[in-house]
Amino acid sequence: MSWSEADIPDQSGKTVLVTGANSGLGLRTTQVLASKGAHVFMACRSPERGREALATVDGAAELVELDLADVASVGKAAAEVRERTGDRLDILINNAGIMATPRAATADGFEAQFGTNHLGHAALTWLLMPALRGVPGARVVTVSSMAHRGAGLDLDDLNFDRRRYNPMAAYAQSKLANLLFAMELDRRAAAAGLDLVSVAAHPGLSESELAGNSARLRGSGRIAAALGRVVSAGNRLIAQSVERGALPQLYAAVAADVRGGEYFGPTGPGEVFGAPGRAKPRSAALNPDLARALWAQTAALTGVSPDPA
Repeated sequence: MSWSEADIPDQSGKTVLVTGANSGLGLRTTQVLASKGAHVFMACRSPERGREALATVDGAAELVELDLADVASVGKAAAEVRERTGDRLDILINNAGIMATPRAATADGFEAQFGTNHLGHAALTWLLMPALRGVPGARVVTVSSMAHRGAGLDLDDLNFDRRRYNPMAAYAQSKLANLLFAMELDRRAAAAGLDLVSVAAHPGLSESELAGNSARLRGSGRIAAALGRVVSAGNRLIAQSVERGALPQLYAAVAADVRGGEYFGPTGPGEVFGAPGRAKPRSAALNPDLARALWAQTAALTGVSPDPA
């Protein structure tokens, strides 16, 4: 299948929220959907970087301050979006993320990657469900990664309190959690009779700031900054462009043939490069028992009521 930005239909009248919209895949997704007529809310942690990104968008867009590593910030952002959209949100794209960072904790004490990549997005999605319910055919797109194949999900030690912390294992766990959440949301929406589709996507090997930021966080001062630049440059040499990397999540958000519970990514060898299409998650991502257990534990950890229940 060959599919590009040119195949995206007119999005006039649609309201979209993109997390991590200040750079990389999130910014490209924002730019494309705004250029197609959508009104895009750019959820960014840094207001300054958000304003810089907003200046590059040709179309209707506005900023929302959101720190996914702080449940209170998630709640504030969700309430603001509901008010500003009049409880009508067509598309939610859970795009933001951090990758392979040194051990750190969120504002609420969770392991940073699990807390940011999964818990923050799960809480945001649940809190925005009243707005998503307000639009027939609403979609939730949660961005995972090829890395979800790299580790399991230890429900008894999600914060690596007992296990030795490994940055890539923690990242892989968070990306598996993203997939499990997306699939469980779709199952529950269908069971509740909601006209809502939940899907997941991944960018393959794509140029983004994740690798460079990960390298910069492993030190301090000039050496860390230089290492980040080297890693970013190397990533650009071997990875597909941000424009190509954003296509799977754009396809998941707008293509007419998307069905609930599907997963999208590049269709080339190993799902590393190529045109967007249906991807194959590891079997653990499709385990309904594991997904239900994660759903319940996510609610307990965040203190946010699941929706649909």
